[in-house]
Amino acid sequence: MTADEAALARLMGAAQQGDRQAYAVLLEQAGRWLRRYFARRVAPQNLDDLVQEVLLSLHRKRATYDPARPFLPWLAAIARYRWVDQLRGEYRAATQELQDNDAVDEGSEDAVLARISLDRLFARLPAAQARAIELVKIEGRSICEASQRCGQSEALVKVNIFRGIRKMAALIEKAQ
Repeated sequence: MTADEAALARLMGAAQQGDRQAYAVLLEQAGRWLRRYFARRVAPQNLDDLVQEVLLSLHRKRATYDPARPFLPWLAAIARYRWVDQLRGEYRAATQELQDNDAVDEGSEDAVLARISLDRLFARLPAAQARAIELVKIEGRSICEASQRCGQSEALVKVNIFRGIRKMAALIEKAQ
């Protein structure tokens, strides 16, 4: 049996008044509705956990439900927030996996080739431009630090970076 909006709202109202049997039926019906709601949104292996998270949130937030308002939109809002939280968690986990990956060792040849290409481009730039780009863009130093190391004003360091990058881009486009 699938409960409709009015029946769910009545069950929630009764549950708020302390009716345990109504609350048990509400949780069962809400669980069924949530499984259908998430069926196409989440992987099957995550479905039960997400439904349980939403039901726990429903339990925690049950006092905030207004019986004068529809129940399903209220439940859907909770479900959507839990789903977004799960997506954020999956994104964080995927990001962590990428950071922990040992692909750097496998891709070190690419890094060496990139550095050789960069050095060739730097060789075609005036020394001041190459040095400014190296310090700020490659080593990550501030404009102030680069200025002190190069013996140039901060404004000149910025100009050299801009002109050097523009010239490197032109060299790359010309080579293609």
